[in-house]
Amino acid sequence: MPVAGCDVGSLTAKAAILEQGRILSQVVIPAHAKPEESARKVMQLALEKASLKMSDISFAIGTGYGRERIDFVNEVESEIVCHAKGAWWNLPSTRMVIDIGGQDAKAIRLDEQGKVIRYIYNDKCASGTGRFLEVMAKSLEIELEKMGEIGDRSTEKLIISNQCVIFAETEVVSLQNEGKETCDIVKALHIALANRVASLAKSIGVDQDIVMTGGVAKNSGVFKALSQGLNLELKRLSGIDPQVNGAIGAALLAEERV
Repeated sequence: MPVAGCDVGSLTAKAAILEQGRILSQVVIPAHAKPEESARKVMQLALEKASLKMSDISFAIGTGYGRERIDFVNEVESEIVCHAKGAWWNLPSTRMVIDIGGQDAKAIRLDEQGKVIRYIYNDKCASGTGRFLEVMAKSLEIELEKMGEIGDRSTEKLIISNQCVIFAETEVVSLQNEGKETCDIVKALHIALANRVASLAKSIGVDQDIVMTGGVAKNSGVFKALSQGLNLELKRLSGIDPQVNGAIGAALLAEERV
């Protein structure tokens, strides 16, 4: 019978339904103020996409910041374990997962069997997270989803020296006032965020292969900048939305329980 994973984060909710290791559906939606509402909505959409009902699900595991508020799951598990599980299943050569979400960033080291051996995360400061890019996109009056392609057009190297979001935003305004091009500012922001995350990852030791997950993994500029910051080429997950990796990991754990 099918199993499910539901990952409720601060900015998005994700759900995945699997059957015998095959993905039947995967869905991402913006999160609501109440985690339980986000969980119910994203799971319902995933069920509809797979032409299933909740009664068809044999086991469900919840994860993410709002996991304790998901009322339809059989168990909850930490996002550290779920992200590791999902990435290793997709790419067994994975030895580190870097997950950049809306409100935090995580670096997770795995052994050859995909077990977590070390991890570190930053959830006390918005720098190095998706929130950093969200604030900057609003300041620059550009779409968050287009930051990657905008930054790719950069021709002048600029430096954002402040890691604090508030001071970095002031620095961005100053660069605008100096007449600097938006694409150059965006690339500098990508590098600043990537360097912050690279330092986090290096603090627990990096080793190939490194997989990047989370919504920020869709930003080509950050992906490239982080590869350069680590001096290693990051890997992309195959066949899945990088935001849904945690939910897929939760569903894989649910299969093990069954």
